[in-house]
Amino acid sequence: MSNLLNTLENFSAAEEFLDFLGVEYLPQVVHVNRLHILKRFHQYLGRDPIPEGLPETEERAAYRMRLQQAYGDFEQSDAVTEKVFKVFQDKAGVQTVTVNKLKQTLADRNA
Repeated sequence: MSNLLNTLENFSAAEEFLDFLGVEYLPQVVHVNRLHILKRFHQYLGRDPIPEGLPETEERAAYRMRLQQAYGDFEQSDAVTEKVFKVFQDKAGVQTVTVNKLKQTLADRNA
């Protein structure tokens, strides 16, 4: 594991990643979308992993590019449109409850 990746693994706030990697951002965009940005960043890393053994400047540039792309998704769009989390992927307003599930829930309440 590279020193850069070790450093990144210690971060928890979106602003820490953005500042460290030198991605310019609007605080109001991050405030509303911080978890979505980090999740999308993780998705981009999963789809296009950073090759091991890169020089640190190239590795940093690769991480910066993916984070910039993730941030840009929410600078131009919103969480509902981007559907990063499952709750946004489900059909809006449609929930299915089976009769068996309803019976089980009622039985559990009455027990």
